[in-house]
Amino acid sequence: MKTKQGAPVLLVLLALTAPAALGGCGLGDSADADGVPLVGTSTSRDAADAVEKVSAELRGLTGVEGKPSEGLPGITECPGKDPARYFRVSHPWSFYPASNDRLDEAMERLRAALPEHGWKVVRYGPDTSRNQNLSLTADDGAKEYGVSVVQMKRNDPPKLSLTVVSGCYEVPAGKEVERF
Repeated sequence: MKTKQGAPVLLVLLALTAPAALGGCGLGDSADADGVPLVGTSTSRDAADAVEKVSAELRGLTGVEGKPSEGLPGITECPGKDPARYFRVSHPWSFYPASNDRLDEAMERLRAALPEHGWKVVRYGPDTSRNQNLSLTADDGAKEYGVSVVQMKRNDPPKLSLTVVSGCYEVPAGKEVERF
């Protein structure tokens, strides 16, 4: 897999944008000081499976034929929490429409469909990159997930770059946080 120089910058932007989305819409009374909601108890594997299901739902909301990347969820720390007990899940992946001219349609369908499925779009418009990529950030308060979507028209091939993040989970008593 080839990595472009801009990829680390994008990952940093997504890491900063998506967690802010989770805290921006009052996702629960149990948010920590950083605004990241505490979403309950789960094993790392079960939480990762749940985030993959959310990603699959988002893929369906594009309404456009295409191929998702093979990206798998990973476990990250919760800001300000004991990393031995608390974790969150991040699932970065990409969507490549079957036809490049369907990229705009996929982004617009997501923007329109997300609110119909319980998501609140908290940001939509050009990002601050040199390419001024169209970006979308949304919260799902009921499920306590956030998503950041960046339309990357100038990539070869063009794609939507998505990152789904969860709130903070606590591992069940007697279990450990698995890092993957």
